[in-house]
Amino acid sequence: MPRRGARCRNGTRYTARMLELRAITRAYELGGERAGVFGVSLDLPGRCLAVIAGPSGSGKTTLLQVAGLLDPPDEGEVWLEGQPVSRLPERARCDLRLRRLGFVFQAFNLVPVLSALENVMLPLQLQGLPTPAARARAGAALDRVGLGDRLAHRPGQLSGGQQQRVAIARALAPEPALVLADEPTANLDHAHGGPLMDLMAALARERGTAFLVASHDPAVIARADRVFRLADGRQVETP
Repeated sequence: MPRRGARCRNGTRYTARMLELRAITRAYELGGERAGVFGVSLDLPGRCLAVIAGPSGSGKTTLLQVAGLLDPPDEGEVWLEGQPVSRLPERARCDLRLRRLGFVFQAFNLVPVLSALENVMLPLQLQGLPTPAARARAGAALDRVGLGDRLAHRPGQLSGGQQQRVAIARALAPEPALVLADEPTANLDHAHGGPLMDLMAALARERGTAFLVASHDPAVIARADRVFRLADGRQVETP
């Protein structure tokens, strides 16, 4: 467990704990067997890119959904920015997801009939930000991920790597404390996947945002400041 003020691998100093998962169990039946995650604990400070690593079926996505307050744990507790949050009422958890969490999905989940700019504006408008302010902040987020010249393009007019960068801009525009990404490079080739992870690491340093990424990609794992490994739903020692 890093102490505040220590340095993470990217050379920046750890800030206070952003996320803590305390003995999380989330189980379900799959093919007549019990699957999920069992007794998993981790803590994640700001300014760092962390990876939940493990093969398919190891529980990475399940743990990410619990961390993102999409699913409640059967046992254990999620703490965000020093506060227990997993047992809050659904409305309060929904508000936290909107204002303090960002999500990057494997399938991008962009709205096909909206432009890149309009896709990034969506969470800002849901927060109640006036349209001119939402447009300005969304444009700045797209410019930061290298898409300032693609604001009017719809998802179908963008490459896979560009669509994923739109998804990252959408996650970052509301200025969340924590961004959760599920296999963000799975639909990208190596030429696009590596730069995408470099971008996430740079954004973690610049913004102080914590990134928690689920992946089995060795290239993604190699770029992480911290690695949490799962096997059959249980935490294993990091080599």
